[in-house]
Amino acid sequence: MRSDETDPPSLPDLAPGHPRRSATTWQAIRDDVLARIRSRAWPPGELIPHEAELAAQYGCARSTVNRALREVAATGLIDRRRKAGTRVALNPLRRATLHIPVIRQEIEARGARYDYALISRNHVVAPLAVRSRMGLPPQARLLHVRALHLADGSPHAYEDRWVNPQAVPEILEVDLTQISANAWLVQNVPYTRGELTLGAASADADCAACLRCAPGAPIFTMERVTWIGDAPVTLVTQSHPPGYIITTAI
Repeated sequence: MRSDETDPPSLPDLAPGHPRRSATTWQAIRDDVLARIRSRAWPPGELIPHEAELAAQYGCARSTVNRALREVAATGLIDRRRKAGTRVALNPLRRATLHIPVIRQEIEARGARYDYALISRNHVVAPLAVRSRMGLPPQARLLHVRALHLADGSPHAYEDRWVNPQAVPEILEVDLTQISANAWLVQNVPYTRGELTLGAASADADCAACLRCAPGAPIFTMERVTWIGDAPVTLVTQSHPPGYIITTAI
């Protein structure tokens, strides 16, 4: 009896008329793999053929198949495990793409007038909590920026941001009275990964003064950390006034 772990099923026949041998680009292979998963030709839990067999079937290099499978894996539809092979996911994990908006564009897209005020800008040794969150050593000096974004004259977001000049030295020369750190970073720094934490909080005195709400009022917060490779770029907390609503597509 064959073992699924060592001898996965061969590639099923394609639909009549499908030009298998012409599917030599990774995009074409990706689309064919997705079609097989969605049609249940490869059902959930199925161990799919090895890369070498797929490469022979498609008539392409193994590296092309590897790229296609990496793209499919990024959707959460397959699980790739070293030495265990690649299986169709039993419970696909839908993965969201982190898109960092430019607050100015977000406000103007709603037809509102955008205004911005830099509250403070300091190059200082970061506190322990910030260094720990960003994985930085003691005495790491960061740029600390506090700013307020307004829509039609009303507070939209209070921004408390730490930027690592070791990863982005150019930020120290930017005039942040003219452009927000949010806009400059999005437009000039390509991040490779990030984390986003959404939550509810009570406004402290400084935040309440900026958002024009009572101290202790419930506010919506978004904390985001981004990296370039292993280097942390920025840690920012954006706080929004009571009643703020976020809508996103899925």
